[in-house]
Amino acid sequence: MANYDYDLFVIGAGSGGVRAGRMAAGFGARVAIAEDRFMGGTCVNVGCVPKKLYVYASEYGKGFGDAREFGWDADKPAFNWSTLRDNKKAEISRLNAIYRNLLDGVEAEIIDGRGHIVDAHTVAVGENSYTTERILIATGCWPHVPEFPGSEHTVTSNEIFDLETFPERMMVVGGGYIAVEFAGIFNGMGAAVTQLYRGPLFLRGFDSDIRAHAAQEIAKSGVDLRFEVNVESIERDAGGLQVKLTDGSSVETDVVLYATGRRPHLEGLGLENVNVKLNDSGAIAVDAEYRTDEPSVFALGDVIGGMELTPLALAEGMAFARKEFAGVNAPVDYEFIPTTVFCQPNIGTVGYTEEQAQDRFENIELYKSTFKPMKHTISGRDEKTFMKMIVDMATDKVVGVHMVGPDAGEIMQGIAIALRSGATKAVFDSTIGIHPTAAEEFVTMREPWAED
Repeated sequence: MANYDYDLFVIGAGSGGVRAGRMAAGFGARVAIAEDRFMGGTCVNVGCVPKKLYVYASEYGKGFGDAREFGWDADKPAFNWSTLRDNKKAEISRLNAIYRNLLDGVEAEIIDGRGHIVDAHTVAVGENSYTTERILIATGCWPHVPEFPGSEHTVTSNEIFDLETFPERMMVVGGGYIAVEFAGIFNGMGAAVTQLYRGPLFLRGFDSDIRAHAAQEIAKSGVDLRFEVNVESIERDAGGLQVKLTDGSSVETDVVLYATGRRPHLEGLGLENVNVKLNDSGAIAVDAEYRTDEPSVFALGDVIGGMELTPLALAEGMAFARKEFAGVNAPVDYEFIPTTVFCQPNIGTVGYTEEQAQDRFENIELYKSTFKPMKHTISGRDEKTFMKMIVDMATDKVVGVHMVGPDAGEIMQGIAIALRSGATKAVFDSTIGIHPTAAEEFVTMREPWAED
């Protein structure tokens, strides 16, 4: 048996890599983990954690306005960008330390630097080389900005959290969840936001009703949505950034955030030194056990494509560690994975979209509901909640649930448990609702929706 320095060498200390390393060490493996940027990866540092904090900040602006009709008669406070930014930095530093302490607690060695694969059992970090029985790649994804005249004037979701000054005017380019979320965040903080998307409707891959309703509500909130248009060029002048668009118009803005996609972060990994193949989307190709074509090299998380979700990377890290170091085969079930988009109002979704269900099941039944949230019956805010349920008529099982409205993510977590348990429409119908809540609507949808 070969004598290696480690049983597992993890490249990347994000959610998936840290979970896999911690669990492997807990099973008795000798583990090292290399990270060249920040502990906790994208989610903790430039992803879901700071983004959610900024969503909270952005919602106060509307909340102060809502409060007047509830009897709170006061001037709207001023927003201080630097206070939010610096408090966010302090919280992220705290979380970075927690991740480091978690690894120290199981005696996993942390190596600061970018891991470079030398061969199937050797990883170099800087001037030092380490041998290992297994290598795990968990380097995640990185924002990608296409090259065009003036592309150097753009920022990505990595930099947007730490701008030196708050932009009074912002352009967001992209139609995925990151673009939609940041458009809402800066709109809520008081910036004049324009969002561009080259297609006819953003949030491709989500249920079509959800996409349409979200566009309607986001436009009502004040975001200037422009579909089927793209950036042609950007120039800087005394007034800010002059953005020329493909429809012949131009927009003057202070910041252009490009959120048009993320790519697997593979630079400098040394994949050319091992038998690791990429799939058509440029992600690392793996089998059901996260093994590449190189038997000793594994990969998981965003770097293998699929849904870019922190809890999914955590689940994959656990499944990998259990299989490789505890002999427990407990694969991840990729059906009925819930997700949310922290736009305003929120989107929550689990299961099949209507389009997917039509392809998967012989006959489906739809249930839909649109209503004004109870809070806004007094606040006066022009906002509507939308809910949708998809049922497989052959089994009566609920196979898709989708929502646009306040707290959609919180509500959808419980719905996901029901769908994973195989709940039928009859089970939903027989469940007593919590009144008055928006969530109770999911157990009171009695009449199937019919196309008018």
